[in-house]
Amino acid sequence: MHLDRRLLLAGLSTLLGLRTAKSEEKPPEPAPHEAIRALPRSLPGADLQVIDLWPGEPPGGGSGPDSDGFRYVEGVSGDVTRVQKPCLLAMRPANPNGAAIIVAAGGGYQFIALGNEGVPVGRVLNAAGITVFLLVYRLPAEGWGAGPDAPRQDAQRALRLVRARGAEYGVDPARVGVLGFSAGGHLMGETAVGTANDLYAPVDEADALPVRPVLAGLIYPVITMRKPFDRTATRRILVGDEVTPFEMKTYSVDLQVGPETPPTFLVQAIDDPVAVADHPLLMFTALRKARVPAELHLFERGGHGFGLGAPGTPAAAWPGLFLAWIRLHGFLNR
Repeated sequence: MHLDRRLLLAGLSTLLGLRTAKSEEKPPEPAPHEAIRALPRSLPGADLQVIDLWPGEPPGGGSGPDSDGFRYVEGVSGDVTRVQKPCLLAMRPANPNGAAIIVAAGGGYQFIALGNEGVPVGRVLNAAGITVFLLVYRLPAEGWGAGPDAPRQDAQRALRLVRARGAEYGVDPARVGVLGFSAGGHLMGETAVGTANDLYAPVDEADALPVRPVLAGLIYPVITMRKPFDRTATRRILVGDEVTPFEMKTYSVDLQVGPETPPTFLVQAIDDPVAVADHPLLMFTALRKARVPAELHLFERGGHGFGLGAPGTPAAAWPGLFLAWIRLHGFLNR
């Protein structure tokens, strides 16, 4: 069973401040007063504020997935699919310090693991005073004309929009970073190294703002499309089985690292069977060659998709290490 949420048509969720839920199987037509139903509070992030990324249709064309008029579909564990209207979900701390991080959960570009790598991570960052924006990005295989560039467009727009609305959220536009997991790590890595390339035409004044994040955290990220390290769902979704030289350069994050790449923090488990440890090693090597400040942590065990890490395991140390690193770079200073 899946739960659809956040009405797209008619803006009813915005006007009424309500959430919606419904089964994948179309139910009988409800009475008018029953048409809007609240989401179960148990869903990850059910009460978060929604910020549309685009004022109209997203760039690149394509009809997108059939989502029955809803922004996206969310499973009971918080896995998001059928993203019809990409957005940000705002998580505001009790004591904001002016810093903001845009978080992209993973899922091999087939789904977005909001319940594992989104909301729980946001809570940890909120506790440190960081304002968090969870990125619900378009999935390349869901009917978008921009294909593999659709999520990259969404990520660029997200950085600009957070900066444009900084005063509203108590965010310093000069202190906006990114954090990504698995395929979300690939997306945030692509965003960090691709700041010289605008992937869409400007749609409003926000698009005059810079797209470069101040720093980037990449947690068990997919980095390269090169053999023999390309046995990932991310590679299959983005470029298929045969990778052209252009696609190799465009979608291998390490091949695009340059002096303008922001300071980068990398985490991986050596026993990761999905994005093998060579991914962050290639990235770390490229960062060192370009003289970009970088920190790499490799844990002996942890597998893939460990999120915050199981309590008591070495991998659970990474959030504290990340907070110490961003403090080192002045990110948490008022």
